[in-house]
Amino acid sequence: MDSLISRYRNLTVLLLVIFAQLLLVAYQVKSSQEVRLIRVWTVTAVTPLARFLEGARSGTVNLLERYVLLQSQGEENQRLRAELGRLKMENQQLRSELETADRVRALAAFQTASPSKTVAARVIGTGTGASSKVVFVDRGSAVGVKRGMAVVTPDGIVGKVVAAYPIASQVLLITDPTFAAGVISQKHRVHGTLKGRGHGLCLVDYVQNEQRVERGEWFYTSGDDGVFPKGFPAGPVATTQPGDSFQQISVTPSGLQRGIEEVLIILEGVHQAVPEGQAASAEIHVLPRPAPDPALGPPAVVEGQPKVTGTEADRLKEQYRALGAAQGHAFGAGAPGSRPPDFTRPPQPTQPPSPPPGQDPAASPPPRPAP
Repeated sequence: MDSLISRYRNLTVLLLVIFAQLLLVAYQVKSSQEVRLIRVWTVTAVTPLARFLEGARSGTVNLLERYVLLQSQGEENQRLRAELGRLKMENQQLRSELETADRVRALAAFQTASPSKTVAARVIGTGTGASSKVVFVDRGSAVGVKRGMAVVTPDGIVGKVVAAYPIASQVLLITDPTFAAGVISQKHRVHGTLKGRGHGLCLVDYVQNEQRVERGEWFYTSGDDGVFPKGFPAGPVATTQPGDSFQQISVTPSGLQRGIEEVLIILEGVHQAVPEGQAASAEIHVLPRPAPDPALGPPAVVEGQPKVTGTEADRLKEQYRALGAAQGHAFGAGAPGSRPPDFTRPPQPTQPPSPPPGQDPAASPPPRPAP
């Protein structure tokens, strides 16, 4: 390096002198905007570096801010998720309590309105059999529960007590294959036996194919089985079709449709009348007659023909009757081969009788109509 500088010493000195003179000239010379050239050159040379440094600084600051913001937002999201989960649990709990309160109020209202003596019970367990439909309730022989007592809800029958323990009872549901109860249809008063199938629907057996049972018709307990009092709803008919000996009638058990968390055990049953089916309304709605078209004008009135209101057939009948009367023809009294009246000739208006001589026509009484 030293040898290079010593070799081109004169050239180096010349370049330095020229550069110094340029700096002096730039310092002394001003641009058209009264700005020295040295300042313009310095700003032009430093601006890209300053822009790069400012971009790096702002990018680093933004990155750090976003990182800190994301960290805080992540913590806020976790807090909100936890709060949302807690609110969902509270909402579900409140909804469950509200439904329980509604069922309890319904049971209390049904207990008050029913003439049968009942005791409220809560379902505390279910059976373990593969096909059995058995539940356990928290009322037993200590409060008077006995084997064979009926278990119901305000919506319908649920089952019967098959075992009574001191503080609990075992209830056989109506969907169990071994369950049976006497029922009667609401509309046609058809008697049958309600049996369980092991699933959601029940079967009404021993109904003859000739007996009439409609889809949607309700079945009620008949009281023939000695377990359920008469008049408790069992459920509506889902399907019905004729079988080999008896009809195949499927019934949707109404007492199990909304769950059986709370039930009523009938301690002393009282028979009730099966409610009558609601008959369809016999009233017929008839629209009024439309107004006559003003463009057609009023209907033509033949002089001497009575004014007839009603249908077109009524007007035609009166017209024929007037023609027969004008031509002296009695309908239904003519002999075979007699000449019928001429229906193409309009009826002649009847002339009032002339007054006797010497009497004022204006004072004459009006003619009396023919009987």
